[in-house]
Amino acid sequence: MEAPSLRHVCDLDVALAGITELGHGRSGQRRIIPIVGGTVSGEITGRILNVGADWQTIHDGGLAFLDARYAIETHDGAVIEIVNQGYRHGPAEVLARLARGEDVDPAEYYMRTAARLETGDPRYAWVNRTIFVGSGQRLAQAVRISLFAVE
Repeated sequence: MEAPSLRHVCDLDVALAGITELGHGRSGQRRIIPIVGGTVSGEITGRILNVGADWQTIHDGGLAFLDARYAIETHDGAVIEIVNQGYRHGPAEVLARLARGEDVDPAEYYMRTAARLETGDPRYAWVNRTIFVGSGQRLAQAVRISLFAVE
């Protein structure tokens, strides 16, 4: 069998509010980062709604498990839920620069996700039966994610 190919679907520019630290839980350092807006461009276009958050767990060594849940409203009025989970990790000095809010070239660290999209709008029913993967970049007050359909 052939390896699946990837088709770029959209770019998400996700605006974030300040981090709420929960402290050290069973699995690691827990934190919540509210998702407060943003834009979607590409095959899907629209805006990110002010409903959701990234519920992160930071493990020893700096490995971050990302668990973001939010929604977008497309330019033509459909609402699509996104559940996006993945990992971010890299060299300690690179992660320290990210933590300080510096812009860091995404090639210097690993940030990959698997996203599940869901909607009841028939115009976008194809997202309900498609597997998506993403490549991400952490910015000071935002996250940029490129989503790709696995074909």
